[in-house]
Amino acid sequence: MAVEGVAVQSTSLTLLERARDRQDADAWNRLHTLYTPLLAAWLRSRGLQAADVDDLSQHALAIVAEKLPAFQHAGRTGSFRAWLRGILANVMRAFARRRTEAGLDGWAERLEDDTSELARLWDADHDAHVLRQLLATAAPEFSAAAWTAFRLTALEERPAATVAIELGMSVNAVLLARSRVLSHLRRQARGWVDL
Repeated sequence: MAVEGVAVQSTSLTLLERARDRQDADAWNRLHTLYTPLLAAWLRSRGLQAADVDDLSQHALAIVAEKLPAFQHAGRTGSFRAWLRGILANVMRAFARRRTEAGLDGWAERLEDDTSELARLWDADHDAHVLRQLLATAAPEFSAAAWTAFRLTALEERPAATVAIELGMSVNAVLLARSRVLSHLRRQARGWVDL
């Protein structure tokens, strides 16, 4: 899923800088809210029990909280995403050592290997997850008609003229709604992703 003009490739340096400050509860809550579902989904994909998923997600985020002040962003797109992937791999490696569950052997190593299919899948899932969260927070800010016009033209890439007929709007109104939503998303994304 892509949205024109909204790049979802890495977590915002601004959000990371704010989250380093242990006094900025809003930034940490934002980071926690953004990443808990992603970590949980990846852990569930390994067939772990719900209690283990919750424990390991929280453990990974506790490590992020502890180590974030020392994290050095490499200046490359996806640096935080790769760092978080490494933390998840280490958490899973430690869990696998304590357990003898099938399916965990080698998973952490493949996840850490930047060239592996699993690492590429993590990157794609990360970006899609962040975009879904960004869209979910933006949707309530707009009327149903404006959001539908945006969704149909920007996300589903349908022609504005077709959408205008379907929604009973002028083409100009459809394009204006799309523009307003995209502008809003770009502003919101500055707090979540590097643009």
